[in-house]
Amino acid sequence: MVRLDEVAVGYNRKVIIDGIELEIEAGEVVTLIGPNGSGKSTILKSVIGQLPLVAGKTYIADKAVKDMSASEMARLTSVVMTDRVRTELMTCREVVANGRYPYTNKMGVLSKEDWNKVDAAIARVHAEDIAGCDFMKTSDGLRQRIMLARALCQEPKLMVLDEPTSYLDIKHKLSMIRLIRELAKDEGIAILMSLHELELARIVSDRIVCLKNGHIDKIGTSEEVFADNYIKELFDIEEEDYKIWQGL
Repeated sequence: MVRLDEVAVGYNRKVIIDGIELEIEAGEVVTLIGPNGSGKSTILKSVIGQLPLVAGKTYIADKAVKDMSASEMARLTSVVMTDRVRTELMTCREVVANGRYPYTNKMGVLSKEDWNKVDAAIARVHAEDIAGCDFMKTSDGLRQRIMLARALCQEPKLMVLDEPTSYLDIKHKLSMIRLIRELAKDEGIAILMSLHELELARIVSDRIVCLKNGHIDKIGTSEEVFADNYIKELFDIEEEDYKIWQGL
């Protein structure tokens, strides 16, 4: 579903990470982890075309991202970034409906079928009871559900999530991770995301991509990545602190 071929990413032609080779299948959850500043968000923005590639090519559904129109990208890819979305007097249902606009005519009018898909996406994330509520007056956890519903409403082949559990308490973190896992498996969506919470990455990921010092240091299953002392080495954790982390 997604392929990165000898990709180098960065800002203003300055390479942050190079030599990226990665494929993601439909229904697979792939998570980026690594120290702060290792390039997780940079990779995500480059995959979806928000940042130009320094080198290489990115493909979604066998088509090069650089050759796609904005409309094509919006139909294939949905994105939930860490920035808190601010709306003016919009209900949660109206926020979710924004995900249907890549499919509307020039007037941007949603059909009955579009609204049915909006409501189905809201139901899929179990947010029916807040559909009519002011988006800005809901909790962080509920807003994240609504943003996930908006992304789902686009009917994407690829969903890109940048720290989707930020700002959430442990209950809502676990609920969000479960939803992400269900969407991948039930809807066949390829999911590429970044996470700071290593235990959540361990739970949700089919594969984990480990970033360090300007390159991909390792790609593997949770069992492979969390074996031995690899996490200690990846994050350069002091022995005493690592023992504390292991005991959590």
